[in-house]
This record gives sequence, C-alpha cells and structure tokens, in this order.
Amino acid sequence: MHSKNQSLLPLTGATLAFSLVSVSASAEEVEIYLVDMLDNIQSGYCVDIAGGKGASADPANGLQGHTCYSPLGGLLVDQIFETDRFADGQLYMPKFDVCAQIDGVEVGATVSLAACDGSSKQSFVFSGDGVITPASAQELCLTVGEDTRFGRSKQNQIKAMTLQTCDADLATHQTWAVRTGL
Repeated sequence: MHSKNQSLLPLTGATLAFSLVSVSASAEEVEIYLVDMLDNIQSGYCVDIAGGKGASADPANGLQGHTCYSPLGGLLVDQIFETDRFADGQLYMPKFDVCAQIDGVEVGATVSLAACDGSSKQSFVFSGDGVITPASAQELCLTVGEDTRFGRSKQNQIKAMTLQTCDADLATHQTWAVRTGL
C-alpha cells in the first residue's frame, strides 16, 4: 500500500492492468496524469473538471487536461478519482459523486461528468499500455489536444480532452498513469 504522499509508478504494461483493475478493496484517492509532460512547465497534465478550481468546480463543464495540483502538497478535489471504481471500469470523482461519460463514439467526442448510472457511456477500459478507452469504442483513446491555453495564471496550463483514434503517433497525448501525490 502506498502512503498518501508517495507517487505511484507510471502505469505501463502490466503495471497499468494491475494498478487500475486489480486494486485492493480499500479505495485510494488518486490523480490521473498524462505520463508525458508535453509543454507543461510545472507538473504535467491531469484529468480535471473544466472551469473553476477545487470545490467550486462545476461537473457540468466536463473534463479537460489541466496542470496537476499535486506539487502544491496534495490533491485538489477537482482532480481526484477513486481507485475502487477502476475495477468496474468507472472514472469516479468522489467529492462530486459523478462518473466520467463519453458524449459520443466518434473521433472528437468530449468526456462529460454525470451521476453514476452504470451505463455503457460510463464504462472504460484501462489497457496495459496506459491508454483509457470507452468500452463501447476501444479504438478511441482519452486524449489531450495539441493546443494549450492558460488559466488564472501562466502556471495553469489547459488542454482540451476528447476521444481520438488510438495511435502510436499520439502516445504522448494518450498515455496515462495514476499517483496519490508527490
């Protein structure tokens, strides 16, 4: 078991399958981060609720890639996912009691948040390669875009998050891992 401040290893190969699917019965709060830093100047990109910060974030805004908050000393609620739901294929945000869901099964579809209902729109597959795909469209990967914009400061970098065709040429934008914090 990892301590609250210990980082998990990047999730690739068997590590991803083990860490995301075969998680122990006790839930851990983690951030889901892009393995490649891309152009981020701080701590890389995490899956984050768009618009707002922390408890003021509105799940109705959906998900985006945003500078990870863990270097501040802990995880912020708008980037926290609970590991016990990974085995069920859910990306569950406990502080808001919502699950990620796809808004379509085509290239460019966005990922929103809604009350967890167990539907196929809310079912994801965590591959051994670090990619996250909708169970109903496993050729599409959770992907951050090329373009970067800034949030409240030049330290908060944001990228759109959509579903794109899984492609080795996009691996830097499609390979994810989890950690409890830095």
